[in-house]
Amino acid sequence: MLQLLQKRIKKTKFATVLQTFNIKIMCGIVGYIGKRDAYPILIKGLHRLEYRGYDSAGVALINSKQELKVYKAKGKVADLEHAVESKDVSGTIGIAHTRWATHGEPNQVNAHPHYSESEELAIIHNGIIENYAVLKQGLMKHGYSFKSETDTEVLVQLIEYIKTTDKTDLQTAVQLALNQVVGAYAIVVLDRNNPDEMVAARKGSPLVVGIGDNEFFLASDATPIVEFTDKVVYVGEQEIVHLQRGKEISIRTIGNVVKTPEIKKLEMTLSQLEKCGYPHFMLKEIFEQPTTLATSMRGRVNIEHNNITLAGFIDNKEKFLNAKRIIITACGTSWHAGLIGMYAIEEFARIPVVVEYSSEFRYRSPVINEDDLVIAISQSGETADTLAAIELAKSHGAFIFGICNVVGASIPRAAHSGCYTHVGPEIGVASTKAFTAQLTILSLIALKLGKHNGNLSNAEFMSLITELDNIPKKVEEVLKSTHDYVKEIAHDFVNSTNFLYLGRGFNFPAALEGALKLKEISYIHAEGYPAAEMKHGPIALIDENMPIVIIAPKKGHYDKIVSNVQEIKARKGKVIAVVNYGDEQVASMADYVIEIPETSECFSPIVASIPLQLLAYYIAVYRGANVDQPRNLAKSVTVE
Repeated sequence: MLQLLQKRIKKTKFATVLQTFNIKIMCGIVGYIGKRDAYPILIKGLHRLEYRGYDSAGVALINSKQELKVYKAKGKVADLEHAVESKDVSGTIGIAHTRWATHGEPNQVNAHPHYSESEELAIIHNGIIENYAVLKQGLMKHGYSFKSETDTEVLVQLIEYIKTTDKTDLQTAVQLALNQVVGAYAIVVLDRNNPDEMVAARKGSPLVVGIGDNEFFLASDATPIVEFTDKVVYVGEQEIVHLQRGKEISIRTIGNVVKTPEIKKLEMTLSQLEKCGYPHFMLKEIFEQPTTLATSMRGRVNIEHNNITLAGFIDNKEKFLNAKRIIITACGTSWHAGLIGMYAIEEFARIPVVVEYSSEFRYRSPVINEDDLVIAISQSGETADTLAAIELAKSHGAFIFGICNVVGASIPRAAHSGCYTHVGPEIGVASTKAFTAQLTILSLIALKLGKHNGNLSNAEFMSLITELDNIPKKVEEVLKSTHDYVKEIAHDFVNSTNFLYLGRGFNFPAALEGALKLKEISYIHAEGYPAAEMKHGPIALIDENMPIVIIAPKKGHYDKIVSNVQEIKARKGKVIAVVNYGDEQVASMADYVIEIPETSECFSPIVASIPLQLLAYYIAVYRGANVDQPRNLAKSVTVE
């Protein structure tokens, strides 16, 4: 059957495309094998990973009677806990999963883990098996039946078929099965007949192994592991991990090449994963920004020596300096950061920049040259479209520089060089601290590049890096001075159905980001616009029921902004103005005035974004929305 399937797969043109561009989904995977009870560790891990998916959840355990028990529930992890209250959850080996649905609606049947036909194997899976239909047809001809609508059940049935037919061990069966698979995956498999081992593998979807004292932890990211060990192995692309009690971790590729595990120290603290008294992770992460911004600059900005140190830049200085064009590719919030980065690089370095939605860039036929430099931005480092854009650009000979937050993610691995933002785990689905850190890194690149190519004088450079170094203090000031007032403002807009966000220059992308935050977590329709474009359509929407947020710092097109506010007020629009301390003109016309400290125009989006994040947060809270886990969204959009 396998040879027949291979022939059918090879004939599929779509399969070739998918092998080039790894398409996957955001779900959460947890596994444990050791001496402790597995269930409490797995459930705690699922709670840590619930930001990755919250349609359904499930757990599989091999108990002391060598029974393989699978329990699943639609909804959140708490629903799973309730469902297993009277069940046998004993055992020291197990796997667990929280799902964001792709194949099959979110329900108990489609939830992971999935049994094989004999119920001797169980699997959890993050990803999409694109050729599952072909595989499923072949398996059905051999007598296999299917309970769910998922591609994942097909994979576990295939593994069992190979294991039974070839009379091979679990690791070999997984290896042979994955050689028949088209798509992306992170999987973990249990075998009832082998309660002292589990097999895991990844292609295009992250997986990390924690190494403890005669025990192993598995997860989609390090957040469930940090509580138990600081020694981790980031599983590489197309690698299979064999974990056995009392033995060292074993890794080989699906091509059967043995790999030596590279054990790394985990740089993460447990407090970063707790709410620490805040009602939501999003609010905590908003308030962490003075610290995270300082951390992003630590060791990189040296005021005393008038210098910026970026290892990824220094090691590839000629690539930057010789670049004829810079292409920034990203999605969502990271795309907004890229737009601001474009403004900064063009102003300070005088190099042409284009900013591309990764999802569009990868599907058209873009002109990419060997002397182009591509900056790929992603908080998670797992965004499928951005990864595909990277591979496309690399195939044309472009140099890839990645900006990412998650250590060991796919984008840092795929890029030639790059820079981590170092903001720590961002649990809230709506990005906040990652966005402002991305702006910081892009600012550093722009300033560094401008100094090296001679477009910035030493005096200008020194003035700008001194100002940037002060941004964390100004953000702290904004949080203290605006929080309570913004909280009050939010009450007045709970029932709004539309919002308009306006900005000019550097603050136009900040307006886009403000609108996105409101959409993501409050489910209010909002649009961001360049303020000058208001007259080209949006002004028709303005009446007494239309709130308009306008970013109006003193530096950068202030007089034009004043005119925009006058036009809004003439049509009875409700103006929420973000202005500098002491502003009189805009403040005198606005219905609500949020004051922020003055800074250089290029850094003002960092400072201005803070009250916009707070506004979106409190409107969402007052509307009763789940701000950390907004409907239909996952932390990283890793599916088309």
